[in-house]
Amino acid sequence: MKPRPESVDPAKLHELAHNVIRKAKFPMLATVDESAQPRLRPVSPVRVDDDFTVYVANLAGYQKTGEIKANPKVELAYLEPDHDQIRITGIAHIETHPQTIEAIWSSNPLLKQYLGSPENPEFVLYRIEPEQVRFMREWALDYHDVPRQLA
Repeated sequence: MKPRPESVDPAKLHELAHNVIRKAKFPMLATVDESAQPRLRPVSPVRVDDDFTVYVANLAGYQKTGEIKANPKVELAYLEPDHDQIRITGIAHIETHPQTIEAIWSSNPLLKQYLGSPENPEFVLYRIEPEQVRFMREWALDYHDVPRQLA
């Protein structure tokens, strides 16, 4: 028998999606390698804005750095303990705005511990700009497009 998940109020989609992000914390990031093989790995975002722009710190030597450089189209998938999920499809850009980097750096002690300073050549900060955000209630098999509420 198909599960009967709780209905979704379209006016609450933005809030529901952000609740998934808060509960899940560690999304899976999908990229594509040079042979067109999809690659998936957990990441730890260092900031998520209200419009679902996600910032992910990375090291220059990591495999995903080359994959994103070759093809910046990515997807983040969040699954929270009650099985609600969101998928953020977007484009990854290297963040270069000094104030944004400083704000993220100063609020994340682990970055300081592992990398020393934002000038470390290994430090890469990706800004994933969403093109589509979709929410699905616990295995409902029905995605809802989430409005981004741009400022």
